[in-house]
Amino acid sequence: MTVPISLRLPEDVAEELDALARNTERPRSYLIVKALEAYLDEYADYRMALDRLHDHRDAVISSRELLKRLGKQAR
Repeated sequence: MTVPISLRLPEDVAEELDALARNTERPRSYLIVKALEAYLDEYADYRMALDRLHDHRDAVISSRELLKRLGKQAR
């Protein structure tokens, strides 16, 4: 199920979107949905990282220690 939504874009962004839609032969709505999905995934990862950073019970370790715990050699 889809939900209609309207938004205003700056003219330059709309032009880039239209060019990308033409070049990829995809509808603008498809490209907008894909961009929002990617943004929401990245934002969720960002929030999780921030939450972990501020959790004093979650120790920060070096990349060397991480590799050691994974049983791999540091380069």
